[in-house]
Amino acid sequence: MRSTAQAQALPNALQSAIDDRAAGIEARLIEVRRHLHAHPEPSCHEQETSQFLADRLQEAGIAARLCRDGLGVIADLDVGPVTDRSPRIALRADIDALKIQDAKQTVYASQRAGLCHACGHDAHSTMVLGAAWTAAGLPRDLPLSPSLDGVRLRFLFQPAEEEALGAQWLVEQGAVDDCIAVLGQHVDPDRSLGTVGIRYGMLTANCDDVEIFVDGRGGHAARPHQTRDPIAAAAQLVSALYQFIPRSVDSRDPVVFTVGRLAGGTLNNVIPERVEILGSLRTLQQATRKQVQDRIQAIVHGVQEASGTTIHLRIHSSIDGVNNDRRCTTALESASRSVLGDRAIQHIGLPSMGAEDFSAYLTRVPGAMLRLGCAPPGFTAPHLHAPDFDIDERVLAVGTRILLSAAITLAAMPPDNDGAGI
Repeated sequence: MRSTAQAQALPNALQSAIDDRAAGIEARLIEVRRHLHAHPEPSCHEQETSQFLADRLQEAGIAARLCRDGLGVIADLDVGPVTDRSPRIALRADIDALKIQDAKQTVYASQRAGLCHACGHDAHSTMVLGAAWTAAGLPRDLPLSPSLDGVRLRFLFQPAEEEALGAQWLVEQGAVDDCIAVLGQHVDPDRSLGTVGIRYGMLTANCDDVEIFVDGRGGHAARPHQTRDPIAAAAQLVSALYQFIPRSVDSRDPVVFTVGRLAGGTLNNVIPERVEILGSLRTLQQATRKQVQDRIQAIVHGVQEASGTTIHLRIHSSIDGVNNDRRCTTALESASRSVLGDRAIQHIGLPSMGAEDFSAYLTRVPGAMLRLGCAPPGFTAPHLHAPDFDIDERVLAVGTRILLSAAITLAAMPPDNDGAGI
């Protein structure tokens, strides 16, 4: 559903200053992104990346501090004459890489075996850094808006997004405690450079990790009657989960359950003691989430009784879906129109069943994300998490402009008709 909130375009002089400043640092942005791409670090080990980003911020005169254990960076910058009442807007990037071997043959290909920025986090980090650099270079006497004298910006460089840990870590460290909103973006290889995907409301799904251990009694493959075969029980359980979960909910309410690991046994003539099943559950509605979790428990109990095995079920590492706030999304859409034009806007009809720990910030403040087209126009780009994933690097200046413009736009937006602010 489209927003009814009002967002005025930034003054021409301000938008032009943002555009010109971002264009002037484009070569530096590409250099930063290529450095990050060549030196990826996995989730929970991003100390070098964090220090690199903190150094680049401090060189520009932007106050930056490393987060706990050297994982992540928080930086603050005031734009215009601010007071204690000036709103603070957070811009978030994720900084971790994936445990994937880089298959590209480029000068900036990963120099670290088995690690690759195949999800675009190097680009996200570069664009938030670019927004900070651009904001720091704006003329001090440039009016922001008739209704806004100054805005306080916070730049979040978050570790461990792929492990769904980092956003919560930063929340625990007060990253958004004094913010009125948080904005983010994710590069999208399914969209061409110069386009953005906008969605009001649910953008991504709730995600729950499902861990199942089937414990039986092992024995000789020729004498299964002397065993309680956990492989037979596991096969029955996976089949039952795949068959009955979709029939447990309204078919118009998306639910995805997928098994990603099924492991047990070591020899062809030995029935093992244990089988491991790892999967993920994706839902959009909280009520459906609870309903399906209960259904999984019931199916597990039934297979346990029928097979004589003992089945241990654990549902954990849960991530809430990203529910884009109406006003924040309006600001992102308005900024995208100013930077790219009306034709660039593509409204996303359905939410993704993927997950994003950006939702952890939304437990404290409103926020929104957009999808930023990064594929070279006219070309089919590799998908996210593909070993040859890459971007059209012109997107770095585009994303920089959108993020900073959206933050100032949001800070200047009038309250809703009921008088409420963000």
